[in-house]
Amino acid sequence: MVIDQELRRLALGTLLAAFPGPAAPPWARSLLADGLAGFTLFGGNVDAPEQLAALTADLRAVRADVVVALDEEGGDVTRLAHRTGSPYPGNAALGAVDDPDLTRAVYAAIGADLVAAGVTLDLAPVVDVNTADDNPIIGTRSFGASTALVARHAAAAVTGLQEAGVSACAKHFPGHGATVTDSHLELPTVDVPLSVLRERDLPPFAATVAAGAHAVMTAHIRVPALTGNDPATFSRGALALLRDLGFEGVIVTDALDMAGAGEITQAAVRSLAAGADLLCLGARVNGELVETIAAEIVLAVRDGRLALSRLARAFSRTAGMASRAVAPGSPRDPDEGLGIGAARRALRVEGNPADLASPLVIQLVTTPSIAAGRVPWGLAPFLPASPPPASPPLASPPLASPPLASPPPASPPPTAEQIEVVAASAGAAELVARAGGRPIVVVGRRVHRLAVERALIEALAAAVPVGVVEMGWPSSWRPAGVRAFVTTYGASRASARVAAEVLGLI
Repeated sequence: MVIDQELRRLALGTLLAAFPGPAAPPWARSLLADGLAGFTLFGGNVDAPEQLAALTADLRAVRADVVVALDEEGGDVTRLAHRTGSPYPGNAALGAVDDPDLTRAVYAAIGADLVAAGVTLDLAPVVDVNTADDNPIIGTRSFGASTALVARHAAAAVTGLQEAGVSACAKHFPGHGATVTDSHLELPTVDVPLSVLRERDLPPFAATVAAGAHAVMTAHIRVPALTGNDPATFSRGALALLRDLGFEGVIVTDALDMAGAGEITQAAVRSLAAGADLLCLGARVNGELVETIAAEIVLAVRDGRLALSRLARAFSRTAGMASRAVAPGSPRDPDEGLGIGAARRALRVEGNPADLASPLVIQLVTTPSIAAGRVPWGLAPFLPASPPPASPPLASPPLASPPLASPPPASPPPTAEQIEVVAASAGAAELVARAGGRPIVVVGRRVHRLAVERALIEALAAAVPVGVVEMGWPSSWRPAGVRAFVTTYGASRASARVAAEVLGLI
């Protein structure tokens, strides 16, 4: 029985669980006391900085070396600011500026925000080279499509985070940037020779290793030349290749509840056997599932599917990273000035936005990626408030003689407003009528990818002055007749603000 309990403790020490809501449930506290490595927090766990700090303090009160992880990438993927949008531009914007010192400063600010909240592991930065323009899951989360550019910013991001005191986790090894399907939904395949992988995708990971990254996350992608029919997460060859780069830190799996990983209990055992150290179980977790996975890991040691030495090594690596955590400070406000300044440097403006005063803003409805979740985006927070309705005139005393005729009241000047539109069900004529003589600004993410969105924009531009704000992964497409085309390289709150500035909305 003693060895059973010890094996259970080792198994629990390789697992990152999750729970819903702003406070830890009893089962989470109990398993943490028994040796659970820690938790991944999501937007649903975050109400306010003070609440998050109290939650993480409660976890540390159970065990001081708990791993508290979340995805805080800046840009489109944020948990701290999931209610408002990130105050920092994301990787694509930082890559467009191409100033590694700025990237380091932005990630140092993100790191300081995380440390203040009691977070110990940031599941960032994304260091995938986004070579597939229609990549549905990486896109603006990447620094760019150039291997050298991504490598230098990957190193800067890791340095900034870890100087602030939070562990960085570079992702998604061996490179998710060439995929055209989402590993949350299926197992993508990157069918290239290993030589292409070494030249195109691996240098950014090597750069993060050289920068001292504490952790690297695996991808649920299949690279037949390296992984055979398995995802990289289950591939001894893939994870050995990461160790060959000189990496000695913690190998973290992407969420094992993703479709690309298959059945979760077997995925846990296979990941550990392949060389992973810390298993991210995903968001849909409860105490029963954690116990089931831990029991399967113990059984795998007993029946020979998993070597005890491999489990013990995974446990010790994870514990070593957990011991590096710094004491949290007081909750702090994000450095919005830094974020806005970085977003201004990334902004690209073609044409003349002065032609677009007081527009009707049309935000094209898009389906959020599973990685980002439903985070607000667009220009709505920066549109001028609607004027209050006019007050009725005060009653006037009777006059001895009839008053002089007054001129008719002047029409109020047009004001900007925003509506949300599904391009497939919108008519250009109806939208032009709604604009009522105002210009139109269309805001979207990857507006080039759908023919219906391109056609709608060009039909509008043929009728009234039109501008476009592209907040997704950019393309070379430019619609005929538009007066201005604004590229933000991401949909963070900071990026939306500077787009609103250049359009004269604020």
